[in-house]
Amino acid sequence: MSGHLTLTGRRTLVVEGCDGVGKTTLATRLAQDHGFTIVHSPRTPDHLDLAGRYRELLDRPGLLVLDRCFLSELVYGPLLRGRSRLTWAQAIDLAEAVVARDGVFLHLTAPPPVIQQRLAQRDGQAADLAEVTALVAGYQRVFDALASYCPVETIDTTSTGLPPARRASPVPQQTPPRAD
Repeated sequence: MSGHLTLTGRRTLVVEGCDGVGKTTLATRLAQDHGFTIVHSPRTPDHLDLAGRYRELLDRPGLLVLDRCFLSELVYGPLLRGRSRLTWAQAIDLAEAVVARDGVFLHLTAPPPVIQQRLAQRDGQAADLAEVTALVAGYQRVFDALASYCPVETIDTTSTGLPPARRASPVPQQTPPRAD
């Protein structure tokens, strides 16, 4: 994506992608510049109802930006634990709840070597490139499937970082067709 991230009419922004792509940076900027309330979502403990937790979050009033969400379970769960604790039906139901809150999914991505370098700088140790590559591919699969149910904007954070966000357009930006 180039240009501006258009927020007109959006009350809910879901910022997703693997570790190291800039989710928290974007969520923080959206909170500071546009008044969104940030909800960072670490891994939900196994004994808690994951889908129910996100339904409760999406019932909150006001402008909301989710810094990671239930989609992570569809990617990290199978790769790290051998299974997802969410079904696709639950994920689609939650995605539709995001849409009902005038929401959009922001898929942040970058090439695996770039992400690996960022994680090494942030964490002081190199992440496994094969794992990062699998995570990037997993997020791509999830967003490809999700795009037929809800608006998805893909933002490549490789070189210039994150796009500026504005509330100037009278119509919410539509997701452009993918050119894969």
